[in-house]
Amino acid sequence: MLGTIVNTLALLVGTAIGCFLKKGINQRFEDVLFIAMGLAALGIGWENVTNNMPKSHYPVLFIVSLALGGLIGTALDISGRFDRLVEKAGKSNLGKGLATEILLCCIGALSIVGPVMAAVKGDNTMLFTNAMMDFVTSMVFGASFGWGMLLVAPVLFCWQGSIYLVAQFLSASFFTGPLVAEISIVGGFLIACSGLALLKIRDVKTLNFLPALLVPIAFFIIKDLTGLF
Repeated sequence: MLGTIVNTLALLVGTAIGCFLKKGINQRFEDVLFIAMGLAALGIGWENVTNNMPKSHYPVLFIVSLALGGLIGTALDISGRFDRLVEKAGKSNLGKGLATEILLCCIGALSIVGPVMAAVKGDNTMLFTNAMMDFVTSMVFGASFGWGMLLVAPVLFCWQGSIYLVAQFLSASFFTGPLVAEISIVGGFLIACSGLALLKIRDVKTLNFLPALLVPIAFFIIKDLTGLF
């Protein structure tokens, strides 16, 4: 769980730095940092797609996953529910800050796929990348909302730690190489979508595509149970 520990520590340190800054971060530098995060997300996403595409045994599965996942997410209005939850929970400035940062840190491709990759392949790249993004984000939130934002860290640790333990428990019998490759391809596209949004190239509602990560898992469960494909 090295990646999760580093991610949690990065969030704690970033929040503390933001709190000490008090007056916040200059808007010019904040914009530059978010552009840097957007470029990094695009790079990591593209790397995951290109590295895993040759390993795929089902070339159209990622297309079906993105299309079906996007339809399900849109029907469930995940992005809209997220926005309303933040608005509803934000009864005070601190409450709004906590609700926003917890959801931003936990409900994202890097924070979901990252622990799986760490457990199955021992690859902490996604979590280290997420740690850098959370570090910068937490500085902004710490400067804006104060020391109460430290409460986000234990939530993040429990979230990623739970995913890691479940993935590690199932890795021997379920999270095979082909499945991991398919999840990595879909996750790569979602990470790239996050990059596009951060760079303000296209306002992709990435949250609505999160169900796409479950489609390869469902496909492999059906394949194992039926012996088809």
